[in-house]
Amino acid sequence: MNTNESLTQEKSAMFMEIVDASLRMTRREHLFSWLQSSFQYLFPHEVMFCGINTPEHEEIHFECFGSTRYDANNLSAITSPPAGIVWRAMNLWQEVQRPVLLASDLLPGDYGNYTVPFAFTDTNLAESGLHNLAAHGVMGQNGNIFSFFCLSSVPQPLGKSHAQLLELLIPYLHSALIRVAGYSSGIEFGQITGREREVLQWLKTGKTNWEIAQILGISPNTVKNHVQNILRKLNVQNRSHAAAKASSTWLVKK
Repeated sequence: MNTNESLTQEKSAMFMEIVDASLRMTRREHLFSWLQSSFQYLFPHEVMFCGINTPEHEEIHFECFGSTRYDANNLSAITSPPAGIVWRAMNLWQEVQRPVLLASDLLPGDYGNYTVPFAFTDTNLAESGLHNLAAHGVMGQNGNIFSFFCLSSVPQPLGKSHAQLLELLIPYLHSALIRVAGYSSGIEFGQITGREREVLQWLKTGKTNWEIAQILGISPNTVKNHVQNILRKLNVQNRSHAAAKASSTWLVKK
């Protein structure tokens, strides 16, 4: 989407600033500051719920970022199956893969580039201290949700412009969250060399050391050394764990 279709010149400039900042993010505190500054200007909200699918968790693990503290019990309730409002929105998003909007003045239905999956009165949104919800995500190639984001308590009435902003912003929010998750998992991305990434890519497909050596034109012993370095740098015990961790942190292509 061309940013000029939905943004003023001033907001287009702010969008480019947001994109630039997202590419340099590696720490949780960076992400929090980013969400409370330029990102907040373009898409005002009080609280954001970020869900990511990682090998360390059997289900999508959610965290909360906001200008005010959000109750941990409420977070557990809204993200838990089957009745949690965020959980319901996420599962319905998986079907349509378009922005999902929820508010008291929005009726269920499909509205071009966004959907209202169910009525406000059918949810526990108000009980959870949330005024509305604007959500979008990123789907993995395996057909499962890779990441999911809910921005809540948006001051303006939700509509088409918010859906367009979500479509623009979520890819960069996703990549920023992946880098932050990678850092918190103990992975220093600069430590993984280009050759090690190549080995990881083929390791992810189940290739043996001998097969990887033939593909890359290097010796099996060299591949073995690369694999050992990868296991050490990713702090994992075996090849399958290395492939899973690399996939979850965007070290290899999906």
